[in-house]
Amino acid sequence: MMRYLTLPAFALLAACATPTAEVAAVPTLEKLWVAENFAAPESVSLAPDDNYLVSNVGMGEGGAKDGDGFISKISPDGKLIERYWGAKLNGPKGIVVADGKVYTADIDAVMVFDVDKGGLGEKVPVEGAAFLNDITAWKGDIYVSDSGTARIYRIKDGVASLWLEDERLAGVNGVLGDGERMLVSTMTTGSLLSVTPDGAITEIATGMINGDGIGIVPGGGYLVSSWSGQIHYVGEDGAVTKLLDTSEEGIQQSDLTEFGDVVIVPNWTPGTVTAWKVVR
Repeated sequence: MMRYLTLPAFALLAACATPTAEVAAVPTLEKLWVAENFAAPESVSLAPDDNYLVSNVGMGEGGAKDGDGFISKISPDGKLIERYWGAKLNGPKGIVVADGKVYTADIDAVMVFDVDKGGLGEKVPVEGAAFLNDITAWKGDIYVSDSGTARIYRIKDGVASLWLEDERLAGVNGVLGDGERMLVSTMTTGSLLSVTPDGAITEIATGMINGDGIGIVPGGGYLVSSWSGQIHYVGEDGAVTKLLDTSEEGIQQSDLTEFGDVVIVPNWTPGTVTAWKVVR
């Protein structure tokens, strides 16, 4: 004999069923503004006055100790405020503001500035470093990637020491502290990794060759730039979607940094900085 569920019984079964996880929609990027006339800009950080600081490698090679690098200050809409906010650097790349100071990775040292003064910074040597690249503040310390040695160094109380070395960090570039993990991108395999405070590494996604900057998207997922000219979206399931490719136009996408739903990306070539809105 066929039996039928009454409405209350059916509703009870539906309530007890396991809900299907909602997958965040792949976002799009809406261009907000483009600022021009930088000298191989590489990274951006937000200053306490709500303006942005931009590292400029300068006209020489990225690994040349030529004193040609500098830090510029721009407004939230990309207007130049001070071209040489920080000066006499070699090849400054990753930049971060933490505890009233500005830190920037400068080949084999980290330069430290007073966030209210700029000018000439103080040097923290990083012994054994070959090509310091990105930098982040995490758990009260400063961490800096070394693309030349597959290492990440930690700066604590003004002294640099080796924190993590692993073959999976070959071509390590982007680093971003996020709660109980550090997000890391690599250039060699194009991987997005999650690293615990004790150095355990888990791969989130891969295939984004020349991986550079990392952003956390509100509502779920990540953005990863590839300096060769791409911006990718990585879902929580590790699926990778290419959102932008400007390689044929000769526009590089360097150290992407996300501020809420605004993403700012320096373009080493042709010397511009581009702001995007993340739209879902």
